[in-house]
Amino acid sequence: MPKKTKTKNKKMYFDQEVQDAIVRYNKEENHIIKNKIYEEKIAYAIDKLVENIINTFKFSYFDSKFDDVKQEVISFIVLNMNRYDASKGYKAFSYFSVVAKNYLIFHNNNNYKKMKTYKNSDSKEVLNIETNNIDDQLKKDRYKEFLDQFSEYIDNKIDKIFKKEKDKNIAISILDLMQKTDEIENFNKKAIYILIKEMTGVKTVEITRVLNILKKQYIKLNREFNDNGQIHII
Repeated sequence: MPKKTKTKNKKMYFDQEVQDAIVRYNKEENHIIKNKIYEEKIAYAIDKLVENIINTFKFSYFDSKFDDVKQEVISFIVLNMNRYDASKGYKAFSYFSVVAKNYLIFHNNNNYKKMKTYKNSDSKEVLNIETNNIDDQLKKDRYKEFLDQFSEYIDNKIDKIFKKEKDKNIAISILDLMQKTDEIENFNKKAIYILIKEMTGVKTVEITRVLNILKKQYIKLNREFNDNGQIHII
C-alpha cells in the first residue's frame, strides 16, 4: 500500500495574528501607531522568517556578516510592506518569503558576477527583479499549500469516503502522484490514468470511479480553502 502523504509543520511564529497586523500596518496613516504595530506584532515574525530563509538556502556569495545581511533583507521587506495585498488570497508568510528569497538570490548572483569580473546589473533592476513575478510564485505556493491540506483531509477521511480497500489504494496513489507531479493540477490529465494503472495495476473504470469521488471532494474543499484560507481538518 502506498505511503500516505504528510503535511509540513506550521510556522507558528508567523500566524494569522501577524498577517492581520500587517494589514492594519498598511492601512494605518499615523506613523507613531504604525511603528508600534510593527514593533509589537510584526518585527519578530519578519526577523525569524528572514533568518530561517538565509539558514535554509545557504547563499554563498555574501561578504557581509550574517546579521548585516539579515538586516538588509528585513529593511527591504519593510520598505515593500505596502505591496502586500491580502485580498489576493495569499498568506503574508508566503508573500514575504518569496520577496526575501528573490532579494537574496538577486544579490547573491550579482556578487558571484563581481567575483567573475562581469559587469554588474543596473541597480534599477533590483526592485523589479525582486518583486517581479511574485504572483506566479505565490500561486504555485498557494496551490501546494491547498494540496497538502487536501491530501491530509483525504488521509483522515479515507475510511469513510472509500469502503473498498482497492479504492483506498487507488486514492492514495492519486494523492501521492499529485504531490510528486507539479504539472498535474486538476483531474483532467489523461496521463494520470496511465501512471495510476502502472502504480496499482487496476482497470481504467476503477480509476475513473475513484477520480470522480475525489474530484467532488477537491471542488468542495478548494472552495472552502479559497473562502477561509484553510481546510478544516478533523
